[in-house]
Amino acid sequence: MRIASPPAGDVLVAAAQTDDLTTWARGDGLEIVLVVLGAILACRAVAAVGHYATRHIDAGTAELDDVVRTERGKHRHALVQVLIWLANVIVVCIAIVRCLTLLGFSLTGFVAPAAVLGVALGFGAQRIVQDLLAGFFIIAERQYGFGDLVRISTLGSETGVTGTIEEVSLRITKMRTFTGELVIVPNGQLVQVTNLSRDWARAIVDIPLWPNSDLVEAQRILREVGADVYRDPKLRPLLLDEPTVMGVETISTSFVKVRMVARTLPDRQYEVGRALRARVITAFREQGISLPTGTVIANAPGTP
Repeated sequence: MRIASPPAGDVLVAAAQTDDLTTWARGDGLEIVLVVLGAILACRAVAAVGHYATRHIDAGTAELDDVVRTERGKHRHALVQVLIWLANVIVVCIAIVRCLTLLGFSLTGFVAPAAVLGVALGFGAQRIVQDLLAGFFIIAERQYGFGDLVRISTLGSETGVTGTIEEVSLRITKMRTFTGELVIVPNGQLVQVTNLSRDWARAIVDIPLWPNSDLVEAQRILREVGADVYRDPKLRPLLLDEPTVMGVETISTSFVKVRMVARTLPDRQYEVGRALRARVITAFREQGISLPTGTVIANAPGTP
C-alpha cells in the first residue's frame, strides 16, 4: 500500500512559513527577548544605584546616632526612593512600547482608543492623581522623610497613628508603629501630619505629689535628678540642655503635678523620658517621699 505524498505546493508553503518563523525568531523575536532582559537588568541596576546612594547618604551622617538623621539626609532618602520608582516606571514603559512595535502593532492605531481611555481614567482615577500630587508636595516641601517619627491623621481617623516613616513614594507612605505594624496610607488621604522629630524634640514628665508634700524639697530633688541625667555619659549625647523643673502644673484635691521638661535630639524624647521617670522614682524612694495612690508619672499625651 502506497502512502500518497503531499502536494509539492503545500510543502513549499510549509517550508516558507518555517523559514519566516525562523527568520522572525532570529530577528524581531530575539530582539524582544533582549529588550525584556535589558529592562530587567536596567531595573536591577537602578535598584543597585539606589542602594548605593542610600549607603552614601548614611555614610555622610555616620558621626550621628544611628536613629537620628539630619533633615537633609531624610529628604535625600525620600528623593532616592521616588527617583527609583520613576526610573523603573520609565524603563518598563519603554520596554512595553518597543515589544509592541516588534510584534507588528501600529502605535498610531492606539491614539484614538488611548484618548478615550485617558478620559475614562481621568474620571475614574482622580484618587490616584490626588495621591501623586500630594506625594509630590510632601517631598518638595520636605514635610517628612525616611526615619521621621510622625503622627498621621487620615480621613475617618480621629486620634491618628504614630510611627516611624519607612518609605515615601509619590503615591503612598509606609509607616511602622511602635507595636511593629506596617501602616500604608495613600498620600491623598492625609489630613494632618505632626512631625515629632523635626530639628529637636521635648520630653515632658509630670510627677504627681501629695497636696501636703514639701514642694520646695521635691523640686530640689527633681533638679538634682535633671543634673544627674545631664552628667550621665549615655544620656548626655541625647540632650540639648539640662532638664529643667517648670513647677506646679496641675492642682487638684487629691494630688498636685510638677512638670519636668528636657530638650532632646529628634526621636529620642521617649528614651530620655523613661530615664527621667526611673530616676525620679528612685530619688523619691531614697528620700522617703511617696507618690499618691492610683497616679502615674506620665509623659506627654499621645506618647508611648
